[in-house]
Amino acid sequence: MEHNPVLEAIRDRRSIRRYKAEAIPRDVLLAVLEAGRWAPSGLNNQPWRFLVVQAGDPRQEALAAHTKYSHIVRQAAALFCVFLDREIVYNRAKDLQGVGACLQNMLLAAHAQGLGAVWLGEIINQEPRVTQALGLDEQRLELMAVLAAGWPDQKGSSDRKPLEDLLLEPLP
Repeated sequence: MEHNPVLEAIRDRRSIRRYKAEAIPRDVLLAVLEAGRWAPSGLNNQPWRFLVVQAGDPRQEALAAHTKYSHIVRQAAALFCVFLDREIVYNRAKDLQGVGACLQNMLLAAHAQGLGAVWLGEIINQEPRVTQALGLDEQRLELMAVLAAGWPDQKGSSDRKPLEDLLLEPLP
């Protein structure tokens, strides 16, 4: 197979849960947000909304208080909170799929910028209290996930099931 940077990024990206105590420059934060913004969505309605909480912001502790992964939240240099805007949802299933694509784009962009990141989904078990703790409108915004990010202080690893185990029938 020919060298392909997109396919390599997909294979090489890992969930990173430990970070160095070093700020992330604004241009790197923007690159991650831009990647999320360019995700596909049904009717191109772009139902996602973002809040970036950086280290030292009091909202970081508000997020940490609402997840069993508080140690990751407290150590992150930035937390990308991704919400579904209920006011523009036209088909919940399609919009949730779009948010998933947005999150994957953001994870790949973080990896491409040299950041380590992890998708924290468990925090939505505390939704809408998390949204309220952030001072946002829980009637309009529904928290979908938080991406914790920072300069990696660990190597990631991962295993995958063989493709044959995932195919419902073999390829011809």
